[in-house]
Amino acid sequence: MALPKLTPEQRQAALVKAAETRTARAKLLAEVKNGALSLEQLLGRDDDIAKRIKVSQALRALPGVGTVKAAQLMEQADVDEARRLGGLGTQQRRKLIEAVGR
Repeated sequence: MALPKLTPEQRQAALVKAAETRTARAKLLAEVKNGALSLEQLLGRDDDIAKRIKVSQALRALPGVGTVKAAQLMEQADVDEARRLGGLGTQQRRKLIEAVGR
């Protein structure tokens, strides 16, 4: 499928929207990193910004969790490496919260 042809104004608007989304996602992850927002609170959010964050990225934002630990936590919760927060099932969310709480 070919990409639609965008006018310069449409392209610029799309670039601005993408930048705003990246900034909002980074702010949300920074809140997780500094402890202002827990993983459980992040998983409970119902906005599109939170839903589009990759699970591995959210886990790596937790204090003391790096790439290896995030992969282990995802394996324990049976979460695919490409999964985003919005695509998690109830059991996967519960398992992740329990694994992080230990």
